[in-house]
Amino acid sequence: MAQRLALQRLLSLPARGSLACHGRAFGTSAGRRSTFNVQDGSDFQDRVVNSPKPVVVDFHAQWCGPCKILGPRLEKLVAKLEGKVLMAKVDIDDHTDLAIEYEVSAVPTVLAMKNGDVVDKFVGIKDEDQLEAFLKKLIGA
Repeated sequence: MAQRLALQRLLSLPARGSLACHGRAFGTSAGRRSTFNVQDGSDFQDRVVNSPKPVVVDFHAQWCGPCKILGPRLEKLVAKLEGKVLMAKVDIDDHTDLAIEYEVSAVPTVLAMKNGDVVDKFVGIKDEDQLEAFLKKLIGA
């Protein structure tokens, strides 16, 4: 279990700078740093509840078909906002306690959080126009 958590943390760390591989360097995009996987309750508290920026929280599951459609669509739109909003991904199977605390009864469930408070939410899949409107409302644009 400890090894699995350590590996998950390592894999979900945002890349910084560039990585060298066979003499070639690969840069990182700002969009990638806007999205992160929540590791545990403490990580959620630090990176979501205490965030100075608005955060979109995507409660999802690996087995959920609509989640596999919504997640990348939402990540793309968050990346377009260039750091104005962050996106936290919470796997409900790994973080049942957070799902219960935030009353997630179906996936995908997406929360909009500002200053530690849930200010908006939706359940199910949305098209890009609906997602853009949701994000604009969150950042006040």
